[in-house]
Amino acid sequence: MHTGTHTMRDWIKSGSPWIWMTAGAVALSVLAVAFVLWMTAARGLTHFWPKAVLEANYRDGEQTVRVIGELREREEVAVRRLLEAGIKLDTREPFVERVLIKLGNRDLTGQDFRWFASPLLSDIRYPHDLLTVERHEWGNFYGHLKAVKENGQVVAEGAEAWPQLQQRVQRAQALFKAIYRLEKQDIGDVNYRLEQLRLRERKAQLQGRLDDALRAELQRQRDALQAEFDGLQQRLQTLRDELARDALVAEVADGSVVEVPLAKVADVYQPNAMGLTDKAAHYARKFWEFLSDDPREANTEGGIFPAIFGTVAMVLVMSVIVTPFGIMAAVYMREYAKQGPLIRIIRISVNNLAGVPSIVYGVFGLGFFVYVLGGNIDRLFYPEALPAPTFGTPGLLWASLTLAILTLPVVIVATEEGLARVPRSVREGSLALGATKAETLIRTVLPMASPAMMTGLILAVARAAGEVAPLMLVGVVKLAPSLPIDGYAPFIHLERKFMHLGFHIYDVGFQSPNVEAARPLVYATALLLVLLIMVLNLAAIKLRNHLREKYRGLESV
Repeated sequence: MHTGTHTMRDWIKSGSPWIWMTAGAVALSVLAVAFVLWMTAARGLTHFWPKAVLEANYRDGEQTVRVIGELREREEVAVRRLLEAGIKLDTREPFVERVLIKLGNRDLTGQDFRWFASPLLSDIRYPHDLLTVERHEWGNFYGHLKAVKENGQVVAEGAEAWPQLQQRVQRAQALFKAIYRLEKQDIGDVNYRLEQLRLRERKAQLQGRLDDALRAELQRQRDALQAEFDGLQQRLQTLRDELARDALVAEVADGSVVEVPLAKVADVYQPNAMGLTDKAAHYARKFWEFLSDDPREANTEGGIFPAIFGTVAMVLVMSVIVTPFGIMAAVYMREYAKQGPLIRIIRISVNNLAGVPSIVYGVFGLGFFVYVLGGNIDRLFYPEALPAPTFGTPGLLWASLTLAILTLPVVIVATEEGLARVPRSVREGSLALGATKAETLIRTVLPMASPAMMTGLILAVARAAGEVAPLMLVGVVKLAPSLPIDGYAPFIHLERKFMHLGFHIYDVGFQSPNVEAARPLVYATALLLVLLIMVLNLAAIKLRNHLREKYRGLESV
């Protein structure tokens, strides 16, 4: 017994239990991360797969109604709850299965999803002629295709309706894209130039340079732009009239026949008639649309490209701002400042800043950057635009500055630790060879400390990319009308508001009027945000490892 106790003590003193505990904690952390990624991918990526549309009969009280829709979820529920909800069941089982079916046709029925008790569903079938119609508004539409109309006249019905519908949907999609380009690019360009003329006239008026000659010249340019605008409007109306030409006719669940204009249709397909290859092609196309298109239908449909672009742009601008300031602060405190009570107080303050709630930074950014700094910039440089603010409103620049301050302590601490690890002999050797302190710092010390700087930047990027609370105050919006980068000088517009993946997740998940429809997009967007952060971090990690290998020989000096 004594020998066993002695052996156990030796094993504990050797440190092996702590090694195993550490390895177990790391393994659990890896498993937790893998599980989160798997759950997010399973819930999000399956959203783009074309789902079969069922048709069934449902006994609702004394009558039987027809149900058409997509089966989304299954769960067991207590019979008592169903009886309390007024659903009559002939069963003695304490639990029964119920299913959640996406009925679509929200403009006709007033509801998009509904739970049905499985024992009351019968004659479940999957007809090949059932349509899934994705609309620009009101979500999905489900029904049996009956006919295709052109200018109110039936041009195809029966077996000929589906080929005709496919051709006309492609035509409608091409027209819709042409209208979108005309509105956003051509008409948007004319509106931009008209606004520049207005600002030019207002600026000349404030400076006392608005004479009759300049006023006449501005009016001439305005008349030319107005004529161009009128021509574009006529062309736009022509395209809209062409788009309104076609419509599909379908029979819905209650037996009524509904006409759906193709001007409102984003896509249409027959999922029950699709093979595996067709479904895979459909999945790839929908996933690409998710990455490259603008959102629609209160952000519950369409793509998230503006949010991806805004997130990357904000992180890059924030990195450009926080890195030099964080490095300079760390260099001063480690290399130049006299180590004493004041520096210790500054270090304590920097460490405490890392624990300040992020919303406090958002309030500071709104008060100082937006109202004080941005307001003064408008009064000094953009008086002609007032009272409409240019920089005196939340935007990309102020959001990046706010997050730069939020992540500054991380960069300072990491850089200081890197500078402290540089051997003193390296500094002394450089100085002995005749280099100045500045040359030693720039050419020797900072390159050796660069892996630690990159570590600080990696941590800063990871935190900034996932922040939401401060961004709600200093620049992020539900839907941005234009990207921060376009073809108008100065091409990079840091004063504009932008979309962000983190805020998009919050908005779709908690502010959406149709939570069930938005839930898969929440998972898909969350997965994309994680992958985006991983890509940014991996790029920084690769650069850090390269720098570490490059200067490893100096560290051993």
